[in-house]
Amino acid sequence: MKNIAILGSTGSIGTQALEVIEKNPDRFTVEVLTANNNTKLLIEQARQFRPNVVVIANEEKYDEVRDALASEPIKVYAGADAVAQVVSMGSVDLVLTAMVGYSGLLPTINAINAGKTIALANKETMVVAGELIVRLANEKKVDILPVDSEHSAIFQCLAGEFMNPIEKVILTCSGGPFHGRTAKELRAVTPEDALKHPSWDMGAKITIDSASLMNKGFEVIEAKWLFGLKPEQIDVVVHPQSIIHSLVEFQDGALKAQLGMPDMRVPIQYALAYPERLASDFPRFRFSDYPTLTFDTPDTENFRNLALSYEALHQGGNIACSLNASNEIAVKAFLDRKIAFTEMACINEAVMMKTSLVNEPSYEDYVETDREARERAVSLVNENS
Repeated sequence: MKNIAILGSTGSIGTQALEVIEKNPDRFTVEVLTANNNTKLLIEQARQFRPNVVVIANEEKYDEVRDALASEPIKVYAGADAVAQVVSMGSVDLVLTAMVGYSGLLPTINAINAGKTIALANKETMVVAGELIVRLANEKKVDILPVDSEHSAIFQCLAGEFMNPIEKVILTCSGGPFHGRTAKELRAVTPEDALKHPSWDMGAKITIDSASLMNKGFEVIEAKWLFGLKPEQIDVVVHPQSIIHSLVEFQDGALKAQLGMPDMRVPIQYALAYPERLASDFPRFRFSDYPTLTFDTPDTENFRNLALSYEALHQGGNIACSLNASNEIAVKAFLDRKIAFTEMACINEAVMMKTSLVNEPSYEDYVETDREARERAVSLVNENS
């Protein structure tokens, strides 16, 4: 039996993780649930799964959650500090980091320091501070199990291959809803258009990132740190059907791919149960349903965010942290209709160019870089809106 802490239980990954846990009550128990603002769903989840601890990050909503759960044997806390602290509880075996954005960094660091296995769904943690996270995990001998479908696919392809050098990995990309659009067409894109992902059911932030290829760029950065790769060892290919989740090419030219339906419960369950594969009733892939699988090259001219991610990797240090901070501001501004779809990448590039490189950043350097980048991005949004 594994005791699970889910950081971000009301989001897309968190709710699907709870589906997996509900179907495997003999394997998993919920020890901790945290949410940012969605008190209604958090309260429902707490009543159903009866965790030891619930944390609402928004302190203004503490009374609502505490009062609703007063009759339950559940401890209720509030605030970002509480989220970062509960991961260290002795009763927790595995921490699923399903929070969105930079907010996942400190809880992940604390969980690693406490020796907890990490099921990593918060890619921004590796984007912001991959070098620090990998070093810390190695020091503490903590496993980081990828939950992103692409990185889970690579991880699965590497089973039994850890002594064999990787020549390259190939991350697949649906292309989002705008693959093939011209720059003129992209300028007219609305938030409603961008939130219609053709393959995956995800939260708003990651759906916009997928549409702009920022999500794929972040996955390139994440792959570098998770698998110890150089930028030139990571390729991206557009695969609209989202059946092949990623591939690994070895030095003899052989390719291994992981295939399946685009269903995030599969990589979530794989991470929670690792090294076992548990039976499931998830939909199965049938070749007859997909007689044609297609592939294309990503358009990095009209989707600049992917190119910016490679540039951040080449520069190293704190530059990817700056890119992530800027992008969080830019995505919110786009969703709030303050800037155009194409202006997100323009703002990200401008902020990156103004960031002073710190080659070997400390945690404090990342915090300062994040703060400065957000301020610059907000300023640029105001200039453009």
